[in-house]
Amino acid sequence: MAFTRATGKHRRPSRLTRTTANVAGVAALTTTGVIGGLAAPALAADDAAALEHTGLTQAISVGDSLAESIDAQAAAQQQAADAAAAAEKAEEAAKKKAEEAKRKAEAEAEAKAKAKKEREAKERAAREAERKRLNSYVSPISGSYVSTGYQTGGAMWSSGSHTGVDFHAASGTPVHAVGSGTVVEAGWGGAYGNNVVIKMNDGTYTQYGHMSSLGVTVGQAVTPGQQIGLSGSTGNSSGPHLHFEARTGADYGTDIDPVSYLRSHGVNV
Repeated sequence: MAFTRATGKHRRPSRLTRTTANVAGVAALTTTGVIGGLAAPALAADDAAALEHTGLTQAISVGDSLAESIDAQAAAQQQAADAAAAAEKAEEAAKKKAEEAKRKAEAEAEAKAKAKKEREAKERAAREAERKRLNSYVSPISGSYVSTGYQTGGAMWSSGSHTGVDFHAASGTPVHAVGSGTVVEAGWGGAYGNNVVIKMNDGTYTQYGHMSSLGVTVGQAVTPGQQIGLSGSTGNSSGPHLHFEARTGADYGTDIDPVSYLRSHGVNV
């Protein structure tokens, strides 16, 4: 005999229908954020069983603990943001400091290079000036003039003529080496009196006679304008003056025109 299920509007909903409705209600409340107020006593036994059956967790009231958790999270995020901003600021400051240090180092290096270049230029100029000075020639008596010329004839010279020139000079006037060279004779020279002979750097020789005193010794190097003694009237002399000779060799008789010799080296005589 077949039985017919009772129907009607007062029919009690089935367990499945009620479970579905309860689950849907919980889901709706959770989605909209309305969480507080749902507690275990508010759910019927059947609903709790339905939730257990479906694997869903009951909604519980969180209250102040949730707000505190949110505040703590926000504070942590703000702290992290502040730390990141501070780190970025510190990194930017370090970068600027490094760039400034680099610019300063480059400026210092440039200044040092410039100073070195200027120093080297001055040193080169000084060396060049010294080289020119050492290669220059001067008059043996500053501001003087030739009083007796080269090869002037007369009985007072044993060769019959003047083998050098005489520069006018009072006794005690400073006598200078006319150029760079080495002293090869310094002392008494017979008719030349107290005399000095210098072998010049170009291989020629110069002689300075009748001096009252000498200021150099044999083997001494001399430079242009260096004082080598004082003028006088020693030896075969008629009065104070400087006898000056230029020679191609060290021996007597190798004399050349002293005025032409000096002029060829730029001396205005």
